[in-house]
Amino acid sequence: MDMRYFTRHYDGASASVAVFDTGRAEAHAFIHADGRSCPFSHQLKALLSAAESVVAELDMQPVFKRYFLSDATNQAVELPAVSGCATSVIQQPPLDGTKVGLLLICQADGSFRDNGNGLWADSRGRIWAGDNDRSIAAASSETMTGDYLEWLADELKERGASLKDNCVRTWFFVRDVDCNYAGVVKGRNEVFGRHGLTADTHFIASTGIAGQCADTSRTVAFNAFADASLKPEQVTFLYGKTHLNPTYEYGVAFERATRVDYGDRRQIYISGTASIDNKGNIVAPGDITAQTDRMLENIGVLLAEGDCEWDDVAHMIVYLRDVADYDIVSRIFERRFPSVPKILVLAPVCRPGWLIETECIAIKQQSLPQYAAF
Repeated sequence: MDMRYFTRHYDGASASVAVFDTGRAEAHAFIHADGRSCPFSHQLKALLSAAESVVAELDMQPVFKRYFLSDATNQAVELPAVSGCATSVIQQPPLDGTKVGLLLICQADGSFRDNGNGLWADSRGRIWAGDNDRSIAAASSETMTGDYLEWLADELKERGASLKDNCVRTWFFVRDVDCNYAGVVKGRNEVFGRHGLTADTHFIASTGIAGQCADTSRTVAFNAFADASLKPEQVTFLYGKTHLNPTYEYGVAFERATRVDYGDRRQIYISGTASIDNKGNIVAPGDITAQTDRMLENIGVLLAEGDCEWDDVAHMIVYLRDVADYDIVSRIFERRFPSVPKILVLAPVCRPGWLIETECIAIKQQSLPQYAAF
């Protein structure tokens, strides 16, 4: 097993960590506040202190952070003004009853620099796009989605790269997803068509889920990961055809999962995955236990297609539509994945019949000297 897992407990917070030590070391962690009855400021202070301790123990640099808040409009102003890396702040309440959680991705050589408008890049071409609330104007979900993607395409073009060949992963957080997701789909489809991303070529691994930033006028928030150094032969798209259908069959444009091979590792980015069959039908409508089982079966198929296993998973984000399902789902995940860093948040999925969705990132050691190390 290439992944090492451990848990740390601090005063008022805890951390669940996965460390990939091969080559350029990388770690993924979720920091959870403990004091459910404490004010937000107390929970945040404990969480930030725990995050500092984790970073010090790992001796790595944070390259991406995402805060999960229960009330972003009121809470975001209390977050640190200086993030030190690409950062996302999203209202997706942690379902353990706390007010804040933190995803932290660190690397031993995290030499990223602030390029403005939420974008951080390093000298080897890797790019993390955090929140961009300055250059993208608030508008409809269709317009904002298109503007975000065109902005990223322009940034990649300046680096001799493209949206089609070098964007590995996107996230769209949609205010009132039941009403505004259709706009995201339309905006994304239009931009992708202009940039050569079609059913005949490929799309990009993605999550489109309910979530909102602190600014109540903004219908969509956006994050992305790209690598301007990638060559087409390093990238493989995973379909899980025995269990999942192509997304274009129901009018959306994203890949089920993307595998990227580097000189020292394979990384798999699994899109938000729900309880669906290979004809596009919802499996087990209304049954949260059965939907969770089928969803995990689907993810397992994608991991296997990428020659990875559950033991290679660095972190998981679990999205639930109904807070009442938390106890059932939490028990399932704790039983099956007790060590994997994870968070369960309140975030309705883009299709109302889906009660649950999960995304994850997996990392596996390999040696491919023809490619640069990550």
